[in-house]
Parts: sequence; C-alpha cells; structure tokens
Amino acid sequence: MKALMISAILLLIVITGCSKKEEKLEVYNAEAFAYDLGESWEVDATTRVKGFKQTEKDNKYTAKISYSIDLVKPDGQTVKSILSKTEDKVNDESFIDVPVEIQFDLDSTYQNGDYKIIFNIKDAETGKSASASAAFKLQDE
Repeated sequence: MKALMISAILLLIVITGCSKKEEKLEVYNAEAFAYDLGESWEVDATTRVKGFKQTEKDNKYTAKISYSIDLVKPDGQTVKSILSKTEDKVNDESFIDVPVEIQFDLDSTYQNGDYKIIFNIKDAETGKSASASAAFKLQDE
C-alpha cells in the first residue's frame, strides 16, 4: 500500500512537471516620441508583446492582438482610448514576440509638458491582457 501511494505521488509530480505551462501575456520595451509639425504634433510609439496564443495553418502562424491607447496629460487627466485597433499578425515561423506600432496626431490644444502613453494590450484569442507605458514630451523648439 505504501509503495502504491509513493508511486501515485511520483506520477503526479512527473505529470505536473511535464505539463505545458501557460505563458503570461507580456508587454515590454514601450517607447514614445512626439514631433512638432507646426500646428500639431505627431506621436509615434512602439512596444513589443509576447505570451499570446498563436495558431498554425498551412505553415502560417497567426496571432490576433487588440489594443487601446490611453494618453495621460501633464495635469494628470487621462484621455481613454485615443486610438484602438485589432491586428492580425501573420508569420512563416512561430512568433517569439510581435511589435505594436502606433501613430496619431495631437492638435494645438495640447500644451507643452510631460505626457505618458499607456498601451492596453489584449490577446483577442484568450482574453489575457497586459499593459505598458512610455513617457514623452511636447516641447516647442
């Protein structure tokens, strides 16, 4: 009986150790820059995402990433979902990670100061979500 119990415990440890661990969705390396266009600003930002579900069909790997972008103004006010989109990422090989690159304009009502962009990323297949942020400045030259 004791041998059976030990065997069962060892089997459980082996099964648990060999099971595939679910990856956590990660958003990292967020960067943002603003360019003065005279009457407005162009904001370019990028981040990388990993840990999403990907599917393979006909030697093509596909991932579906949704995002919404929040903008925190110098006074602390947050503009929610200044930009949102869902993208299908397709590759010939399994993804390690994918870039999310965005661009939007801010009109002349946005004052000089320190801003923050928040990437709210969601794996559209699993519903997992994560976020990252990056700071940038609006400053007349």
